[in-house]
Amino acid sequence: MSQTKNFNLPDLGEGLPDATIVEWFVKEGDVIKLDAPLVSMETAKAVVEVPSPVSGTVLKLSGAAGDIIPTGAVLATFEIDPNLPQRADGQDTGHSHGHAPAAPAAANPPPLPAAAAPVAAAEEKAERDDAGTVVGAMQSSNAVHTEQALAVGGVKAVPAVRATARKLGVDLARVRATGADGAVTMADVKQAAADGSAKLGAAPAPVAAAAHAAPAPAQVAAPVQSEARTPLSAAGKPMRTQPPGVVAKGQPEPLKGVRRNMARVMADAHSKVVPTTLNDDADIHAWLPGNDVTARLVRAIVVAAQKVPAMNAWFDGEALTRTLHAQVDIGIAVDTDDGLFVPALRNADMLDARGIREGVNRLREQVEARSIAASELSGYTISLSNFGMFAGRYATPVVVPPCVAIIGAGRARHQMTPVMGGVEAHKVIPLSVTFDHRAATGGEAARFLRAMMDDLALAS
Repeated sequence: MSQTKNFNLPDLGEGLPDATIVEWFVKEGDVIKLDAPLVSMETAKAVVEVPSPVSGTVLKLSGAAGDIIPTGAVLATFEIDPNLPQRADGQDTGHSHGHAPAAPAAANPPPLPAAAAPVAAAEEKAERDDAGTVVGAMQSSNAVHTEQALAVGGVKAVPAVRATARKLGVDLARVRATGADGAVTMADVKQAAADGSAKLGAAPAPVAAAAHAAPAPAQVAAPVQSEARTPLSAAGKPMRTQPPGVVAKGQPEPLKGVRRNMARVMADAHSKVVPTTLNDDADIHAWLPGNDVTARLVRAIVVAAQKVPAMNAWFDGEALTRTLHAQVDIGIAVDTDDGLFVPALRNADMLDARGIREGVNRLREQVEARSIAASELSGYTISLSNFGMFAGRYATPVVVPPCVAIIGAGRARHQMTPVMGGVEAHKVIPLSVTFDHRAATGGEAARFLRAMMDDLALAS
């Protein structure tokens, strides 16, 4: 008698409520071996591969690329093959896989549409949470393997590269691979997206078909007028703009990946923190050439945190406890097309300017490549948003618990400054310090801001 087994989506990290399917490596009816790659799932921190918990035949895949699967919901159903290697019961990690029930349990969520198309077809449609994910070599069937370049559909690429290709509309099969062993790299995908050489769905024109039937020039050149946008009605009069909610083509879409978690985190922070913001300008007129703005901001935060430890702290609003930190780990806000990442620059109080720059560059590169470890995206003691590199003067950045404070740096500008005997044009950096008023006083925040300004005023 054959035995079936349900595989429920495990928690891919620190309490993730769900994850998004990026790509199935199998289709229904395929035979898969224990620990072979089953599916790549996207969380806010990484695209990770989930291995098969058993050896056997894939009976059902619960969802297609782009579908959001709740943690604990059935991800796949297998028919176990007793002739193939299986994991011993003692090796189970405690994640629930469960035998397939005779009838659907009422507590189980309704099954999502099955991915009936083969993997090659699934690559034609896709899309993509933040709370944590496990990466690296694992010791169980529910663990996530280290990202490796897998050959799927004849193309070798890691899951993060495949996810980026879908997002940018790039056909991996047509990308010129420059990576090791013929793997397509992130740079290859971005280059193909920039030059339009591998657009998804834009297959090369078949030569034979072109020779047999050539459409009339007038038909080819005929423009489609129905899709042209105009502020005028058919009568030539101005039209009233409709709200986005009533436009037929502006359909809502579920937030996925980083943006989905960002929405959760910001709403949670808004409901828990009592934020207050102080603003002022740091005069950097005395700076010598060659100063790194980000490095100086990080150093100023370290100096201020050491003078006012109450701002370099965590606060537990439920237990009403405060944890002061001896080390300064700064969360550096990194803006991406997928949403906001905040990797931690560890032990910033021990780094010089060069070490800070190298650390920030490393974090940015890992975020952009979606290769950053989950441990790098949590545990910071204070954070920095250098939004001024784009635009803006002052802000009210959001404090995310358990942190007590966040610093925002605006766009540097010149302003007239009174000096002995007249006025001078001095360059200044606008600063905004938002703090949780439950955990720190206004005086502590003001002294922290003053300490930052004093350090930034130094020549080097």
